[in-house]
Amino acid sequence: MTESLNKQNYTLLDLSAKVEYALLALLELANHYAQKTPTTMSDISAKHPIPERYLEQILSNLRRAGVVQSQRGSRGGFILVREPRQLTLLEVVIMLDGEQKEKESSSQENLEKTLVTGIWRQADLAAQAILSQYTIQDLCDQREARLQKGQMYYI
Repeated sequence: MTESLNKQNYTLLDLSAKVEYALLALLELANHYAQKTPTTMSDISAKHPIPERYLEQILSNLRRAGVVQSQRGSRGGFILVREPRQLTLLEVVIMLDGEQKEKESSSQENLEKTLVTGIWRQADLAAQAILSQYTIQDLCDQREARLQKGQMYYI
């Protein structure tokens, strides 16, 4: 590695805004999963800087995917339908960004290209493996642990 490449500031696998916002919204909905109480888009937007129109599109995609349900009326909002423990981060990525399609290989296959694409495929599989290990519930648990750690009381 060259000195000019700062690994902390380099991201190979980028988290799309759509997936990031969806995960934040799902975390908020997971807070109310046990009570089955709806959460409004305004409630989610108040906690996270997500434009409401974009959030509406994301929640609509999640509704079509069967992850959330919308309720109309004065006590309306969105409810998480799937149990947070059953919803992996990889599923959310695929729901919103779509499955990655294989690149069409050119007719110019050679050893070097095969080596390079093989390594990239390994990196992709590693990312998929990690994202499939974590669920929305894991994010909730980690958030709760960090909140507990931050609430140190001194006498």
